[in-house]
Amino acid sequence: MKTIKGLTRRAGLALAASVAALPMLGISGEAQAASVPVRGGKMIFGRYADSLFLDPVLNDANVDIWVMTNLYDTLLQPTADGAGVQPGLATKWALEDGGKKLVLTLREGVKFADGTPMEASDVKWSLDRARNPKLGPWGDLVGSITDVAITNPSTITLTLKTPDPTLLAALATFNTAILPQKLFEAAAGATDEEKAKAFAEKPVGTGPFRLSEWKREVSMKLVRNPHYWKMGADGKALPYLDELEFQIVKDDSTRLLKLKAGELHGTELVPLTRVKELQADPQIRMELWPSTRVVYLSMNNRPKLKDGSANPLSNVKVRQALNYAVNKDAMIAIVTQGQGVPMTSYMSRTTPLYVKQDLYKVDVAKAKALLAEAGFAQGFETSAMLVSGNQDQLNIATAVQQMWAAVGVKLKLEPLDNASLTKRYRAEDFAMRTSAWTNDIADPGQITSYFAYFPNIGSLHTGFQNDRIDALYKASLEEIDPAKRAAQYREIQEVYAAQAPILFLFETPYAVAFRKNAEGFVQIPLGNNLFEAAYVTK
Repeated sequence: MKTIKGLTRRAGLALAASVAALPMLGISGEAQAASVPVRGGKMIFGRYADSLFLDPVLNDANVDIWVMTNLYDTLLQPTADGAGVQPGLATKWALEDGGKKLVLTLREGVKFADGTPMEASDVKWSLDRARNPKLGPWGDLVGSITDVAITNPSTITLTLKTPDPTLLAALATFNTAILPQKLFEAAAGATDEEKAKAFAEKPVGTGPFRLSEWKREVSMKLVRNPHYWKMGADGKALPYLDELEFQIVKDDSTRLLKLKAGELHGTELVPLTRVKELQADPQIRMELWPSTRVVYLSMNNRPKLKDGSANPLSNVKVRQALNYAVNKDAMIAIVTQGQGVPMTSYMSRTTPLYVKQDLYKVDVAKAKALLAEAGFAQGFETSAMLVSGNQDQLNIATAVQQMWAAVGVKLKLEPLDNASLTKRYRAEDFAMRTSAWTNDIADPGQITSYFAYFPNIGSLHTGFQNDRIDALYKASLEEIDPAKRAAQYREIQEVYAAQAPILFLFETPYAVAFRKNAEGFVQIPLGNNLFEAAYVTK
């Protein structure tokens, strides 16, 4: 049976069908390349926050991941619909020995952005680093690999402890990017983390661009990698652009003003309340790309918060009550102007093995009753962090604040810059935070390892732990029977929904806007921002 993205063909087709259905919900990815691609020039793209750390293994932040896909390559790459894999730094692959060996043929002539050849030793070293359980949150994605062997200069053989239903998908995920071993190991520092921080200041990969300048919290400039292996429509090497500049403009309204004034060619994360306005602007192309994006509030599940105070959110009845107190349909209408659908699992509908749950339809009376049973009949006060200047997050938090007031819960909003918020989040110093997740892999393993599997990062750093979920997740990594694996994920989703570790909100498309003369940008359902075929016309 043909394998798609590490899944059975049936699962892959289910994902593709889900993606295809999204336009019916008002979600569309506008066709690109309306004109002949133009070579040269510069594109300026507005970002809501700066990147933090451009190392693929130790990372878990979209502000980094969505840039790294333009600097580094993986052995396999996701297809445009996010539902399959296609050749990347490997041109072909084959499973052998009953699925316990994967043989990959490396692309010939690939060079890193500094001009040095990519060798099989770089691939082996990068995969060994990615699968090291002591490094980063994603080791489990390639944890089935027991050995990476260089069969010959153009062939890598992976030996697995058991057949792995997710491995092909994992080899198309950012954390398995191929880095130059010698350059990394020559970076300053005694530990892997220290070397990673030094290397990531001037990263070198095989992607379409290389970093040329980084002014923290101001701008990041990428320039064309003259050694890039992929060809454009004109038969010459991509990218078309000579330079790609990311400008950090934290306030949403300011970013859109700059876009309209022509100071930016494009911008990410357009507030959904502004979509219709931009669709009516003849100079702007408003793009709504099919996504795997879910929007929710992380809730700290620990009995005590970092400051030592008692935490009402540790009580499952409180968490259930807070979910019942939110009218998701009303929030979607107000906050997204109808550009969304309610979450019915912690996974998006476009995630393979998603199972629809009957998740907490608004019931204020039930919310009050649960709070009373939990000992909070008079309510309580808590707080939520959000990114300052982010209009969508402010609208979400304000709507939740108003809805919870009806059940006696007072929500204090804490606007923070993204770096400060991320630091507190990773230090688990929060009660709640506004959050969004995008899959990087067309498989439920990644989101489950992050949201629900405690040994990874403490379930979204919330402290939520369920022994049954942990056991099911571990078993799913080795389960190659599609029906049994589907049953495992059905139970995981059911248990997670009942425990309500998060506030389930809604799914949305990726909202990106460009000037009409800026074309070729692609954002696939897995979130990757791809500028390799982007260009600017006169």
